Amino acid sequence: MTPETIPAIELAIPPYPEYLQLVRALVGAAANNSGDRSPLEPGRVADLRLVVSEAATNAVEAQGAVGARDRIVVRCRVADDHVLVEVIDHGPGFDPDAVPDLPNVETPERLRHEFGLGVALMERLADEADVESGPDGTTVRLVIRST
Repeated sequence: MTPETIPAIELAIPPYPEYLQLVRALVGAAANNSGDRSPLEPGRVADLRLVVSEAATNAVEAQGAVGARDRIVVRCRVADDHVLVEVIDHGPGFDPDAVPDLPNVETPERLRHEFGLGVALMERLADEADVESGPDGTTVRLVIRST
């Protein structure tokens, strides 16, 4: 079976934080329980769950900021050598290039930096992190490859 023919798992959740655990559980289960095709080591599954949690949390917050009640879609596809997850929201969008760089981890400013860590975390832990955003919403595509 080629990666293009592997069916995706799709979850549409209400934009509330109470559903984030469900997203993490679904993605973790899909990556762990893919039979002989499971491409990821346990540590990479943990990375996947974390970056998807960040993307879904951002989606919940973006929709909450404008009162959008549309469901957030999380789509997960497990292939022979990677896992692809998309998180799609209907928030106001943002400019990914305008996200400020994080202060160096060894500086005192980093201790006071509480927000804006999600995109940087996704870029560091995922092998691919693509953010497409506009006034009708944001799509985050995350790829974790096998080692």
